[in-house]
Amino acid sequence: MQTAIIIGATSGIGRELAVRLAEAGWTVGVAGRREERLSSLAARFPEGVIRTQILDITTPEATDALDALLLKTGAPDLFLHVSGIGKQNPQIDEAVEMQIIETNCSGMVRMVSHFVNYVKRSPVYHEGHTAQIAVVTSVAGTAGLGISAAYSASKKMQSTYISALSQLSRMEGIPVRFTDIRPGFVATEILGAEHHYPFIMPVEKAADCILKGLRRKRRVITFDWKFRLVVGLWHLIPRGLWERMTFIKTQ
Repeated sequence: MQTAIIIGATSGIGRELAVRLAEAGWTVGVAGRREERLSSLAARFPEGVIRTQILDITTPEATDALDALLLKTGAPDLFLHVSGIGKQNPQIDEAVEMQIIETNCSGMVRMVSHFVNYVKRSPVYHEGHTAQIAVVTSVAGTAGLGISAAYSASKKMQSTYISALSQLSRMEGIPVRFTDIRPGFVATEILGAEHHYPFIMPVEKAADCILKGLRRKRRVITFDWKFRLVVGLWHLIPRGLWERMTFIKTQ
């Protein structure tokens, strides 16, 4: 039986992945801030399939909560960090910018670094067992979007952090494998109903793409083909030209 831990499983992609893995016979540890949502998720399955833990990644106590969840599940095969926030903020509201950075950057580093150190200490992983660590970033990390500056920067930081840890794990012989999950627009609460986004993907299809990439042990998962094309074109635009493309906005 395989085991997964999902940080940020109360809604959206995290919740859908928890359901899919549980239905496939996995034991799934789920963490998030909203207790009632975690409880309702666990209630869908026989006792012990879904194991819950209240956890707020923006607090120092989050590592203690993660340790508590690890005790409930044992050493997981898959560690999925999905938790994050994103907002359009053309007004550059400082409180909004800092909330995004604290959640997506500080919170992600807190969780992922703590789990990597757990792997380093655990004899389970040094007996030929490798942990797969996957972080949901975004195609927005490709370049800075003016209406979502902090969000774009936070996603770039996440991808860079994963890349650095991947290199470090090889240098230090840490038995982990990293996957950078880069979705485009997925129909979840994070988008907000007041905005209109192009190429929106249902969360069910997003979960299909992620699970397919994880099974293939892909280092980077970008979905779907439309966003792979967009990202490819994005890389070809010179920085000076990109910064003058003021028509790039979502309303």
